[in-house]
Amino acid sequence: MRLLDLFCGAGGAAMGYYRAGFTDITGVDIKPMPRYPFKFVQADALEYLAEHGQEYDVIHASPPCQGYSRMRHLPWLKDRVYPMLIDPIRDLLIKTGKTYVIENVEDAPLLNGITLCGLMFGLNLYRHRKFESNVLLWGKPHIKHEVPIFQSRFINKRYSAAGGVMGVFGHTTGTTLSASRTALGIDWMTRDEITQAIPPFYTEYVGKQLMRVLP
Repeated sequence: MRLLDLFCGAGGAAMGYYRAGFTDITGVDIKPMPRYPFKFVQADALEYLAEHGQEYDVIHASPPCQGYSRMRHLPWLKDRVYPMLIDPIRDLLIKTGKTYVIENVEDAPLLNGITLCGLMFGLNLYRHRKFESNVLLWGKPHIKHEVPIFQSRFINKRYSAAGGVMGVFGHTTGTTLSASRTALGIDWMTRDEITQAIPPFYTEYVGKQLMRVLP
């Protein structure tokens, strides 16, 4: 089963799909990703999809989230312009006729699907992510957040096992790289890479659902 991982970053999503049973994985990102754990192609994701999408059985896409995150309203970020690629990537995915998943932040208004949270998987963080697919995905019960907003009106945070703080939207503050890796179940990324990573537990959960319906 061939899986294409667009906007792949350092491979958090890919590792989850691998654990779900996908063993032929290709990641595509515009930037070099030397720690990506599977086959990697440096290319524009939309261009690669248009040219090669038909070659894969399943396509996962995690377009840039900054333009959809509530963090964009912070005073020092509010004037920045970010790419808004959910609609363009969906249009291309539909044209392939393949099974697809689009992932982004919980606030992305253009996505319809399930929202996953770290607490659902026993992780010591929130990091909400929304997953849309042309296959019906089942969600999980959303455990109540008992830790209140901490130090910031914008970010719900939860103390990590090492005593630091893990943020919801992909940013870690006041915690060691080791604690961040433990919290997300990732052991191969740098600090900068892990701030943007999808916990593999999320895509393992999604991937197992896809495996049950794929021919």
